[in-house]
Amino acid sequence: MPSAAPPPPTPAAQPTPTPPPTPPVPLSALLARGDLGLVLLAGPRDADVHWAQASEMADPLPYLLGGELLLTAGVHVPPGAGAGYFDAYAERIVAAGGAALGFGVAPVHDTVPGALVAACGARGLPLLEVPRRTTFSAVARAVGELVARARLAELRRVAEAQRSLASAASRPDPVSSVLRQLAGALEGRAVLFGPDGTVRATAGREPGPRARAALAGLARVVRPAGPGASPPGPGPSSATDTVDGTHLAVYALGTGPGYALGIATARREPGDHTIASAASVLLTLLTGERGGPDDAARSAALVRLLLGAAPREVAGLLGGDRWTLVHACPDGGAPDPAAAAALGAALGSPLVDLADGVVRVLVPADSPVERRSGWVLGVSAVVGPEDWPAADAQAARALGRARATRAALVRHGSGGRLADLVPRREAEEHARALLAPIAGTPALPRTLRAWLSLHGSWDRTAVALSVHRNTVRQRIARCAALLEADLDDPDVRMELWFALRRFPD
Repeated sequence: MPSAAPPPPTPAAQPTPTPPPTPPVPLSALLARGDLGLVLLAGPRDADVHWAQASEMADPLPYLLGGELLLTAGVHVPPGAGAGYFDAYAERIVAAGGAALGFGVAPVHDTVPGALVAACGARGLPLLEVPRRTTFSAVARAVGELVARARLAELRRVAEAQRSLASAASRPDPVSSVLRQLAGALEGRAVLFGPDGTVRATAGREPGPRARAALAGLARVVRPAGPGASPPGPGPSSATDTVDGTHLAVYALGTGPGYALGIATARREPGDHTIASAASVLLTLLTGERGGPDDAARSAALVRLLLGAAPREVAGLLGGDRWTLVHACPDGGAPDPAAAAALGAALGSPLVDLADGVVRVLVPADSPVERRSGWVLGVSAVVGPEDWPAADAQAARALGRARATRAALVRHGSGGRLADLVPRREAEEHARALLAPIAGTPALPRTLRAWLSLHGSWDRTAVALSVHRNTVRQRIARCAALLEADLDDPDVRMELWFALRRFPD
């Protein structure tokens, strides 16, 4: 076998690579695998492994990313290699950030060289003996399985922490509750710094005095700079440090001069940043400025409505006398409060309600309602405050039609129609008389209206009403029987349609 030159010495200034942000596998978990038969010859058992990599390079440093279990059969070892060669080899693995070294005793070597055991032991590099019966691919597969299992456990931990934080934000003391949940999830300390740098609230185990001082210093780093600061403008949104073995992180809350979230933990897990980011978003909302003129006006309108005021009396406080009601649902899935608020902001109104998977937005008439990517919209006619309930029904029907016809936006029709030639009061009296046989069961006129508007399509009507198509058939048959009408007759359909247009919901 040709001899290989010994690996070059480690440069003094060589930086140690940082392991990847993935859940590590304890080396002890690999040693516990009886099917592998690995034996620890040197170094600690508590090392963290991120993946396995086989290499026969004499100098592995340029090819390692950090966190590897490096597997080798010793092909690169020259005949008669002494302690100097193995010292340099182990030193290069440590410099590359390797987590451990696995040495296979076949097919080149019958035993692990004693000089390599001594070199790894002197540097705290775990050295494993890989027996003849165990292939490197089996070791790599075992590492991959353990990494996947650890990643799944980490994802579950993050999801559970996010649910707990969201639940905490709805409690009577939301800020303190969120901090307690965050401190518990990260097993550390959570601190809320105020705009003046003072501690406003804390939770969890308190770190040492040096770590506390360093955390306060990081909070000053992320808070936006004042007018006289140099350089002017906002600072970084987050900052990290490690003091006395305590990991520190601070996150700015919001975009203006204000609060900051500080975290101190004994260890740093891959999912901690995601959990902390979720807490930052919640705390940003909880510490945001409230009580502006618009909020006060909406609060006053709500109080007056609760005390019996008519909608027209409070419409001015909300933004005007002419309004449009919008019903919306996402293209896929169910809306959440954040998405509902974002839609309201896009439509130019903070008057948003989310219930039963539908977002309702009360929009001033001077704010045009246009298509929104990712949303299906049903839009009412422009009405005054006294007709808000009717507009709500119009928007609901328009949304049902939009979903049934797969349209992005459907508007309720108004004005310029033959039905408007008949005085409203007379039209409503005629509608009540004609539809009296089915009026006692609200589902019947509602289904008949949707069925007629969709040209008698059973499937589209079922989609619009969120019922089974057989339910639609049964209801339409019931309407025909009670009204004693031939619903296949276009004249009958037309008359019923005009009546349904004026029939109160």
